[in-house]
Amino acid sequence: MGACCSREPYGNGVDVEDAVADREQEDDEEGDAIIGDYGARVRLYGASKYTSMYTQQGRKVTNQDAMTVWEEFAGDKDMLFCGVFDGHGPYGHKVARHVRDTLPSRLSSAIKASQNNSFKRRDNKGKGKNSDEVNKNQGDEDSGDYDDSSSLLLSSWETSFIKSFKEMDEELSLDASIDSFCSGTTAVSVIKEGNNLIIANLGDSRAILCSRGPKNQLVPVQLTVDLKPNITSEAERIKNSNGRVLALDQEPEVFRVWMPDEDCPGLAMARAFGDFCLKDYGLISTPEVSYRRLTDKDEFVVLATDGVWDVLTNYEVVKIVAYARKRSMAAKLVVKYAVRAWKIKYPGCKVDDCAVICLFLKNRTLLTRSFSELTQVSVNHSELEACSDVSLAKLENYSEVSRASLNHSEIAAVPRKFRSKKRGEISENAKTHLNSDENDCPPARLDKVNSSGKFPRLRNVLSRRKSTKDHEAAEAW
Repeated sequence: MGACCSREPYGNGVDVEDAVADREQEDDEEGDAIIGDYGARVRLYGASKYTSMYTQQGRKVTNQDAMTVWEEFAGDKDMLFCGVFDGHGPYGHKVARHVRDTLPSRLSSAIKASQNNSFKRRDNKGKGKNSDEVNKNQGDEDSGDYDDSSSLLLSSWETSFIKSFKEMDEELSLDASIDSFCSGTTAVSVIKEGNNLIIANLGDSRAILCSRGPKNQLVPVQLTVDLKPNITSEAERIKNSNGRVLALDQEPEVFRVWMPDEDCPGLAMARAFGDFCLKDYGLISTPEVSYRRLTDKDEFVVLATDGVWDVLTNYEVVKIVAYARKRSMAAKLVVKYAVRAWKIKYPGCKVDDCAVICLFLKNRTLLTRSFSELTQVSVNHSELEACSDVSLAKLENYSEVSRASLNHSEIAAVPRKFRSKKRGEISENAKTHLNSDENDCPPARLDKVNSSGKFPRLRNVLSRRKSTKDHEAAEAW
């Protein structure tokens, strides 16, 4: 977190996707993988079959953002872990990297222990019964309500996450090599196991899902709540612990956590690893854990630090990823568009560190097919390139919010700031906001399918027709 400036300017007239594509050959598309616990393949950068990762530092001495992907997590070929970490404070980069390297290990061990205990309970449950009885009981369990099974699954995962996060924070407090008294990190992570998606969030980084609506339109689904100090439940906990929540005069919209009798450290989130100067005053390291059952409509998940979400909307991010020419450059595109948005909104001022992971839920063939089967708007691509701001606003307002968001009524309430009293009209404030440059979304990149340049035969036919018309005109003259 923090204010900084990027070294790679992109003017308004420069196509970000073209700039990224030009550099794509210079970068390794697939990051080197190392072997982690239980044989997992660990990646810290680059891309793989189902993931794209990219981070960019600002003007600060060190990039305080970190990220990691663990394939075949906990020894399960069908399980994958993704995590993004945003460090803050003097040693935030060290905290973020330490958590990046240690938390997945602890979590995989906790999952293994939970699985072993589950197997033991099943064995004990089956003792003294013949196989028919065991199968009958198993069938009864399988025929139970979906909500009950989901609750049991979430409860098991939640226990593993909370245990791992607690142990991680305790380890940080005892590690003399890292000064985490006034430094810390956020953590947003997901585990995908088959069609199960488990999300754990600590701080103000965010995870979103891209799904398809009834008309095949892109629908962003926010999976986490930005755990800021001004959320009612978070503020109450902090104040009950004698901590203070207030905003500075120069930043009235940014609420921060302060010690009871000192104007420090001014932390802009309500939960984090480290920051032990505030752990007695309401700051906690307990994650919010939620669960989602994936469907055929769901296409990819994006995890990113607040450097992205401070300047790009959920819909803008899913649109950038959905229409990227190559999967491998999707995360990099999001970061580059975020950097450009920072410069447009805050010219000559600040650009935060950015880190992005894109997790694709479908294989490349199915994903390409879904993009080719777009509506007539996409084929004509005139409306898509125009990128109606009103449509953007509507999609943002009607975006689905996950169970994690529903835990906070003040966050889950869908904003209606663009809706006027009369149905079908747009308020004057909305018109002003929607027409501003700050809401310009990146143009879609679609090639025309009927270009004569791509079909030589068609080009020759058109040429012959033109010659015939010219000849007839000359004879008539």
